[in-house]
Amino acid sequence: MARNENREERDSEFVDRLVHINRVAKVVKGGRRFGFAALVVIGDQRGRVGFGHGKAREVPEAIRKATESAKRHMIRVPLREGRTLHHDISGRHGAGKVELRAAPPGTGIIAGGPMRAVFEVLGMQDVVAKSVGSSNPYNMIHATFAALKQQGSPRSVAARRGKKVSDLISRRRDEAHDDAEVEAAS
Repeated sequence: MARNENREERDSEFVDRLVHINRVAKVVKGGRRFGFAALVVIGDQRGRVGFGHGKAREVPEAIRKATESAKRHMIRVPLREGRTLHHDISGRHGAGKVELRAAPPGTGIIAGGPMRAVFEVLGMQDVVAKSVGSSNPYNMIHATFAALKQQGSPRSVAARRGKKVSDLISRRRDEAHDDAEVEAAS
C-alpha cells in the first residue's frame, strides 16, 4: 500500500495535456472497426517534459497509454531564470520545422497549438516560437523536442569548453553592453 501511495504522489507532480486525438478505422469483413490514437504531453513545470502516443479502441485507454509512454520518455530542458531559453534554437522532424527564440520577461508564450502545450507543461513563461512547414501535431511535437534537446545551459557549455561559467556569462553581458552603445551612437 505504501508503494501505491508513493506512486500517486509522484504522478500528481506532473501536468499533462491532451494535444490531439485521431479516430482511425480498420476495415474488416463486417465493416469498419474504429479505434483512437492520442498524443499527450506531460511535464513537471520545472524543466522536465515528455510526450507519448497511445492507441486503443476507447479514448480513455488511448490517453492512459499515451500518458504512460510520455512518462517513460521525459527529457530535462535547461531554462534561463526558470522562465525562458538560454539561446535561440531550431528543430526539424519530417516536413515540420520550428524556430524557438528566447524572450524578455513579460512576453508570455507566443506559440501555436501543440508547441504551446509543450511550453506550458515545461514551465516556460517567455518564448517566441514559429512553426514552418507541416502543421501535423505529431511532426510539430517531434520537431519541438528535437530543438529542445539541442538547448544547452551555460554550465554544460563551460564544462565542455573547459572554462568557468562566470567567463561565459560576463562575455554575454559585455556583448549586450557593446550593442547598446552602438545603438545609442546611431
